[in-house]
Amino acid sequence: MEIWIGRDGERHGPYKEDDVRQWLRSGQVSRDDLAWHEGLADWQPLSVLFPDMAAAPPPATANPYAAPSAPLLPQTTAAALEDYAGFWKRVAAYILDAIVLYIPQMLIEKAFGGDAAKATLKQASLDAVGNPDAMMAANMHYYATMWPAMLLIVVLGVLYFTVCESSAWQGTLGKLALGIRVTDMEGRRISFPRALGRYFAKFLSAIILGIGFLMVAWTQRKQGLHDMIAGTLVLNGRASEFAHSATKPAGNGGSFSA
Repeated sequence: MEIWIGRDGERHGPYKEDDVRQWLRSGQVSRDDLAWHEGLADWQPLSVLFPDMAAAPPPATANPYAAPSAPLLPQTTAAALEDYAGFWKRVAAYILDAIVLYIPQMLIEKAFGGDAAKATLKQASLDAVGNPDAMMAANMHYYATMWPAMLLIVVLGVLYFTVCESSAWQGTLGKLALGIRVTDMEGRRISFPRALGRYFAKFLSAIILGIGFLMVAWTQRKQGLHDMIAGTLVLNGRASEFAHSATKPAGNGGSFSA
């Protein structure tokens, strides 16, 4: 059963019944908060919906004479936690990220003499036609010249994905543009180490013929292999939308004027 909670004239939710019971026990919600679920004609206090739940002790305050403030409602709703980003939306976000990274990658290559190195490799390859040893030597010379640029490009890519996805944005520029975010299994912001582990787990998704990425299309929670390894979800909605906003139920959900 999904439950909506009303406070200060706003509807919050939907929340799972087990979660609401836990929040009642911990004092995150009050027994006086109004609530509604499918089948109710009107909003009722949580104390009426859950008469078996004992009242939680009031939170301690620095000033014993000050009126206690209402506990904050959890922001990640049950519905939002199950609103998984689809396969093609994630593909589109990745394409945008590739475009974003292309410009600094080209600048790094040029700064390290990439144009001259490519021209030298092209000419050496033409001169080495039919000579495998000369061809290999030409390629080795190219990589020996360009390895600092290649290393810097790899570091740039790693930092771009891990820093963005572990930041308050919870996503890269491509994900922000498509309105999706990376979270842990509870819808929370992930840490930098987890974002780093998720990035390198993508190599496993790639080396099995890309099947690890394709898994997003058919797994129950739209997870790729790297998501399963890192314990992450990719959900619809930007992180900023869940910081202070509350969603409303479809339909009128009964009258409400909390």
